[in-house]
Amino acid sequence: MSEKKHSGVWILAEQHDGRVQRVSHELLARGRGLADARKVELTALILGDRLADAELQELIERGADRIIAVESPALAKFLVEPYAACMLQLLAERRPEIVIAGATSSGRTLMPYVAAKAHAGLTADCTLLEIDPDTGRLLQTRPAIGGNILATIQTPNHLPQMATVRPRSMSPAPRDFRRCGKIERIPAPPAALISRVRHLGFLPSDSTHGVQEADVVVSVGKGIKKGENVALVRPLAETLGAALGASRDAVDRGWMSYPHQVGLSGKTVSPRLYVAIGISGSIQHLAGMQTSETIVAINNDPEAQIFRVADFGIVGDLFEIVPVLTEKIRRAKEGV
Repeated sequence: MSEKKHSGVWILAEQHDGRVQRVSHELLARGRGLADARKVELTALILGDRLADAELQELIERGADRIIAVESPALAKFLVEPYAACMLQLLAERRPEIVIAGATSSGRTLMPYVAAKAHAGLTADCTLLEIDPDTGRLLQTRPAIGGNILATIQTPNHLPQMATVRPRSMSPAPRDFRRCGKIERIPAPPAALISRVRHLGFLPSDSTHGVQEADVVVSVGKGIKKGENVALVRPLAETLGAALGASRDAVDRGWMSYPHQVGLSGKTVSPRLYVAIGISGSIQHLAGMQTSETIVAINNDPEAQIFRVADFGIVGDLFEIVPVLTEKIRRAKEGV
C-alpha cells in the first residue's frame, strides 16, 4: 500500500484562557492565500481545553475550512512537550504539506521542537510566504544579516514545509458569517500528555503601551538629531495615547531601547495610526510598519522613502511641526 501523499495547508491557532488570539486570525489570512494557490483545504489546529464553539466558529468565518481542536485539561496552558506530542501524532496521521504558526513565544518554542522530531524543514520569523507557481513549493522570505537583506528559502527535501510568521505583519482575515466548515474535537491521547515541565503561573507585562499591541504608534528616527529630543515627541504620544517606537538608527544611537524598535530587526506593527517623525524610510523599517491602517510622516526631505507608503505627509522642520501638532490635537480633544 502506497504512503499517503502530503496535502493541505495548516495554521497553528493559539489560545489564551480559552480565547483565540489575534495572531491566529492573521495566520488565516496568509494560510487562505496559500491554500487557494495550492487548491487545497485550509485547516486550523488548536490545542486547549473545552474551547467555546463561538471561538472555533470564528476561525471558520475568517477562512478555515476545517478546525481540529485537541482538548484536555492538561492542554489549557502551553507546555511544549504535550503540545508537540499531540501535534506530531496528527502530522503523521493527516500529512499536511504546509504548516505555519506565529513567531510568538509559543510558536518559536513549539515549531522547532516539532520540526526536529518530524524531520521537517522550518524557516523562522518570516515576513512573506508565497507558493512558487512552477514547483508548488513554499517560498519563505525572512530578514537575514541583521535585517540588511531579505532571504527567500525553500525546504524541498522534507515535508511538511514549516514556517513561523511575524505577528502583526498582516491584518487579520475579515469575518464572513456565510462561511461553513467542519469542526473536529479530538480528546488528547493520554500518552501525549506526559511533561517534565509544570505550569506555575503567568506574569503579564507591566508595560501600558507595548509597541506591538498598540492601536497608535508614534516613532522617531535619526531626524530628531539627538536623544534629548525624544522629549519633544513624548507629549504627542501621550496626547494620542500612543506607544513610542523608534527606527533602528535611533536605537543604535542609544536614544531609545531595543523593545521600541520597529522594523525587520525589531518589532512588526500594524496599528490603526502610525506617525513617523524624522524617519527616512529604509526598506527594513517600512517592512515593519507598512501594514498600518493610516500612516502619517513628518520629514524635511520631500524625497524620503517614508512618503511612498504614507497616507498623509508633512514636509518641514519636525521641531516646529511636532509642538504645534501636539497642541492642536490636545485642544481638539478638549473641545477648545
